[in-house]
Amino acid sequence: MDKVTIENLSDYDGKEIELRGWVYNTRSIGKIWFIIFRDGTGLVQGVVVKGEASNEAFALKQKLNQEDSVIIIGTVKKEPRSVGGYELGIKDITIVNHVTEEYPISPKEHGADFLMSNRHLWLRSKRQNAIMRVRHQVVKAIRDFFDINGFTLIDSPIFTGNAVEGTTTLFEVDYFERSAYLTQSGQLYQEAGATAFGKTYCFGPTFRAEKSKTRRHLTEFWMVEPEMAYVDIDENMTWAENLVSYILDKVLAKCKNELNTLERDISKLENMKPPFPRITYDEAFKLLKERGSTFEYGNDFGAPDETILSNQFDKPIMIHRWPAEIKAFYMRQNDDGKTVAAMDVLFPGIGEIVGGSQREERLDVLKTKCADFDIPEEDLWWYLDTRKFGTVPHAGFGLGFERMVMFATGMTNIRDVIPFPRTPQNAEF
Repeated sequence: MDKVTIENLSDYDGKEIELRGWVYNTRSIGKIWFIIFRDGTGLVQGVVVKGEASNEAFALKQKLNQEDSVIIIGTVKKEPRSVGGYELGIKDITIVNHVTEEYPISPKEHGADFLMSNRHLWLRSKRQNAIMRVRHQVVKAIRDFFDINGFTLIDSPIFTGNAVEGTTTLFEVDYFERSAYLTQSGQLYQEAGATAFGKTYCFGPTFRAEKSKTRRHLTEFWMVEPEMAYVDIDENMTWAENLVSYILDKVLAKCKNELNTLERDISKLENMKPPFPRITYDEAFKLLKERGSTFEYGNDFGAPDETILSNQFDKPIMIHRWPAEIKAFYMRQNDDGKTVAAMDVLFPGIGEIVGGSQREERLDVLKTKCADFDIPEEDLWWYLDTRKFGTVPHAGFGLGFERMVMFATGMTNIRDVIPFPRTPQNAEF
């Protein structure tokens, strides 16, 4: 007998199979009762009919509890009205583990704090299962995109000796009688990788010690960071929009059931085709003023500003050529002496998902920038070496992975799209 999974039931129409998983729900109507069964790949309804199922299986009516671990044997039947389009005519049920306490997460509504405190169990819910399966497909799409386009994966370290995005958001740790920090970004190491391989990327956890409680922030999150030699800011923006479009195309193709479960408006995903509108920081400032914003030139955009800008377009917008004083030291100085070749990509309803730049490849300019930002050259001697030996124009960006999943799933809180979220208030399990 074949042991299969729910997601593959369509391959076994009319056949007797074995499924292994857990009870999601039960209900009964006279001499028939139903079991909603989950195995991690989906849900299926099993129909238990007196005379067709074993006496032992039928006797379990009213006895099975939510999250009992069971093995069920039955015949696959096409049923368009059922979840997934198939159901199972049950022949036998074997209990592996019988839950004797009431399962904490019932079908009724629960508060966000309660669900956060029971995250290890909440992952079993239909909604969270759908979100995590979309997350999985986004990971696969990212890796496929870079494989197809000739990138080499170069893993950046988690422990670093320096800041990338500012010293105020660093997690400092004791590292063998010296200080080290949890990484804010793998970018600097990817710049070294790009001069060795041409096109590289890293994909891993990053950390920001911000005491933020907003729905868009985590203290531990994942980031995808490609870096490319002989690429300028304009080509960099093209790479970013192509990556985003590829990801969403794959989600649409691979996650139809999950998006349906989440009631996601897929038209918003279907519309994410390049090219995306590109406007300068100055143009964005003018647009904000025309919409009555009190935004002051020279500041970074806050969430309300990002919302105003995003709402002006039906696609993500790419804002480029930023004031130098509000961007990082490594961004390339433009010829005007006032702006840098930086870009952010803002998504409707989310805000910034991608941030990147052309990097400063000129050693003398980079040394001046280090001095301006009070960064000792000895702390970045290896980074400066990449400019001494074989420097070339190069660029890259970071894509906030959880924010990408937020947009794909339609979730409004970033804590919903990561299995075990880390916030200033939560690091328990």
